Amino acid sequence: MRFGILPEAQSRQSPAMKLIIQIPCFNEADQLPRTLADLPREVEGFEVVEWLVVDDGSTDDTVEIARAHGVDHFVRLTNNKGLATGFQAGIDTALKLGADVIVNTDADNQYYGPDVARLVRPILEGRADMVIGDREVGDVVHFSPLKKALQRLGSWVVRQASSTSVPDTTSGFRAYNREAAIQMLVVSKFTYTLETIIQAGKLLVAIDHVPVRTNTKTRESRLFPSMGAYVRRNALSIFRIYAQYEPLRVFWSLSVLIGLGAIGVWVRFTVAYLAGNGKGHVQSLILGAVLFIAAVVLWALGVIGDLLAAQRVMTQKTFERVRRIELELGVAPSHYEAGQPPDAEPAAARPREAVRM
Repeated sequence: MRFGILPEAQSRQSPAMKLIIQIPCFNEADQLPRTLADLPREVEGFEVVEWLVVDDGSTDDTVEIARAHGVDHFVRLTNNKGLATGFQAGIDTALKLGADVIVNTDADNQYYGPDVARLVRPILEGRADMVIGDREVGDVVHFSPLKKALQRLGSWVVRQASSTSVPDTTSGFRAYNREAAIQMLVVSKFTYTLETIIQAGKLLVAIDHVPVRTNTKTRESRLFPSMGAYVRRNALSIFRIYAQYEPLRVFWSLSVLIGLGAIGVWVRFTVAYLAGNGKGHVQSLILGAVLFIAAVVLWALGVIGDLLAAQRVMTQKTFERVRRIELELGVAPSHYEAGQPPDAEPAAARPREAVRM
């Protein structure tokens, strides 16, 4: 394997604190100018603030407009791979560009850009490794009462699953310090918001949240074609992610419920049999047997899932080690393009010592 070494990767001994704000984009030519105009170029606590646009296979002028507005870095994916993939690609690139803190925001100008300073403050003060911007959903004017209720319910479920206290779990306005970002590994192809919170909770990453402001709504969400799709996809994502980290609890709980159902059906058959009417309830005996077999299968799946979870932990640690090695070697990010003119000095990654959390 040949490694591309970014310039100055080994020469900078005392690097300035760097903040990179990443913006995943897919056909955001209309919204991006407003979003970029709202983002800060200076944030207290950082000597360097840079912007990174992750172009998820846009077919409009997103990249050209971003260049015209002074974006420093680009990741250009060959086709539309989804928000989660774009987020992961941005995190990987920001780390290799030497970011001490990474802020993720949306391209539709939903979040108030100057609140980046609020978002990074708990990290600068050493109180958190990961900070989620709380939109205070109950006060967002353009959210319908149904959407507010579903947001609260979904966030409550994620809090239970992740053992965290994040009130707005679907917020895409969030910050990571370098160590937390190194550990982030998104598996879902749909969204990163829920998975990274549950993952961080299980990895014992210190999570905080701060209130942030939102801007006037500019367009409908393109992630969810309808409210039904929103509920269905988020519910499936929460179940899938939680089952990855707690397979015994998930499958054994289901096994117990179905097992109790089997016992209840068998009790019904027994009562009927003792009353001399057993032949009329043979279907209860069969149903009970089917439910019992299903309970045993779920119990076995829990055991298998627990073994796979152990493998996942080892895979996670291997991933972290590989990422640290790449950062020490100064390996260039994939699909990367510099935003500055060709005669400008290219951005450089820098090696970091591994810091234990």
